[in-house]
Formats: sequence, C-alpha cells, structure tokens
Amino acid sequence: MKIFSSEELEKATNNFDQTRNLGCGGHGTVYKGILSDLRVVAIKRSKLLDQSEIDQFINEVVILSQIDHRNVVKLFGCCLETEVPLLVNEFISNGTLSDHLHVQERNLLPWKDRLRIAVEVARAISYLHSAASMSIFHRDIKCSNILLDDCLTAKLSDFGASKSVDLDQTGITTAIQGTYGYLDPEYYHTGRLTQKSDVYSFGVILAELLTREKAYPTRSSLENGSLIARFITIMAQNRLFEILDSQIVEEGPTEQLKDVAVLAERCLKLRGEERPVMKEVDVRLEVIWGSKKGFARSQLPTVQSLRERRTIPKITNAAGDTSRQYSLEKEMLLSSKFGR
Repeated sequence: MKIFSSEELEKATNNFDQTRNLGCGGHGTVYKGILSDLRVVAIKRSKLLDQSEIDQFINEVVILSQIDHRNVVKLFGCCLETEVPLLVNEFISNGTLSDHLHVQERNLLPWKDRLRIAVEVARAISYLHSAASMSIFHRDIKCSNILLDDCLTAKLSDFGASKSVDLDQTGITTAIQGTYGYLDPEYYHTGRLTQKSDVYSFGVILAELLTREKAYPTRSSLENGSLIARFITIMAQNRLFEILDSQIVEEGPTEQLKDVAVLAERCLKLRGEERPVMKEVDVRLEVIWGSKKGFARSQLPTVQSLRERRTIPKITNAAGDTSRQYSLEKEMLLSSKFGR
C-alpha cells in the first residue's frame, strides 16, 4: 500500500473538481482521479473532520489492507497529510448494481448476469467471513455498495462500517449501523452483530435481483409491505411468480429461479440461527449457476447430499415468521434515530 502526497491527489482530481465527483457514500465523497502513471483511480474523501469519520477511515484502511480478492475493491493507498483523510482505490467504471437494477435509463441486466453477480458477491462475503486473515463482518451490504466493471464483474466496496473479529468469535455487541431495508432485524433489536447479519443483507440482494424492486421500505409502502415482507409472504403462499421481474421469467430456467428464491428465503429467516452460513450460500449458488452452464441436474450435488456433508437445515416456509418480520421492519422505519 502506497502513501500518496496531498499534492499528487489534488493534481489527479484537478483539485477535487466537482466534475470528477463520482458520488457520495455513507462515509465520504468519491472522486475520479488520474495519477501521474496514468492509472485511473477512485479517491474517497471523508465527509467531515469528525473523530468518528476518522475512525471509520482508519478502520477501512485496516480492513482493506487485509483483503485480496478479485470481487472486493482493491486499495492502492492513502494520504495522511490532508486535514480530511483520503483513500485511493481501484476505479470501477460501470456504476453500482443498484444503478443497473433500478435506474430505467440503463440496459436491464439479463438473468445470466444477475445470477453470476450473485455468485461473485457470495464468494466475496464468504471470503470475508472465513478465508481472510481475520473474520470480517461487512455490516453494510447493499446493492449500492456492489460496483460493476466494464465486464459487469462485481466488486464489493465501502468497508467503513466493517468489523474484524477473531476467527473463533461468533459475534460482537456494537452500535447499530446499516441501511434501511437491508439491516438484519435480529441485529437491530439485540445489538449483536454476527456473520448471519451479512447473510440477511445478502438475502435482500437476492430478492432485489429476482424482483427488480428496491429494498428500501418507505412509510408510504408500509400499507402493502416492504419488498422483504411481501417476498416472504408470497414464498410462504407458493406464489413466487407473482413477484418475479417479468424479464427474468422469460429468460431464466424456472427451476433456477425457484432455487434462488428458496435460498433467498432461507437467508431472510428472522432468527440468525436458522439462516445458512455464507460459505453454504456460496456453495449452493455455485451449484445453481453450474446448472445454467450445461450440466445435467443429476450431475450436480443435491440439497440432501449437501445437507449430509454440510449440515444444511431443512427448508421450511414458516408463515408465522412473516407477520413478525413485517412488524420488526415497521418498528425500524418508525424509529426516530438510526445510524447511517
């Protein structure tokens, strides 16, 4: 990791000209920069000169310096000279997954790309949980934190809220932080962050990929229920195709769509202990993705065989969880204060 001078980064961004502004995240503003060696980079500047922001900046540097994965945004270095901290990351050219799913002007993502992106994000999160030097809980997994390059390869970004823990730790008690619609209800009510909190957030992303609806619940949508409340209800009533994006109904194999929906439902269980671990989610998605590439279904591991090898819990539709889940999301929305 390189330590950049403030002069070099000011020159790279034309003195942080607004035309170089790529957008604002939860912890800062990102600018497009061109270094002296002609590398194009994304330079992230903290929003405020505030101790909590500086702490998050330091946290992001520490976390990213431990990570080396093709589906996680790469950290090139930082600048320590400026009043406001600066991070220098690889530049990802094609916007966010949220842009591609929810901004009408963009070409709609075909199902084959949506499924591949889900696989890539699952690989990244599984790596964070079980393969990095320390277990890392991202804590803010959402579509706008998944960047896509020119080939639509997914890159997980924004680690300012992340927590690293010892590999043998199952969770930590911490201040609530996250994003409406993606936040694990169990974490919200107990303050205990676990790797299953990331699993819940990933389940929300799967639901968005299947429906092309926004996860963020609003007060006006509470009458009909948020995306996740409706998704869980519809799954419990075996009416999946009423909520699927019509585009993927035409493109995607029916069994594949059902398999992803069932996996999303399991990730969205109200109780963390009923959700799969991320490694299991990764394995299951790889199996589903493999089925699209010409393998006979009989050649793929079955849910039963995976259960025997990996102790996968049986899949159930607990209608009783549905109303409680909706209630928790409503409580979250009506809460007067909420981190990020």
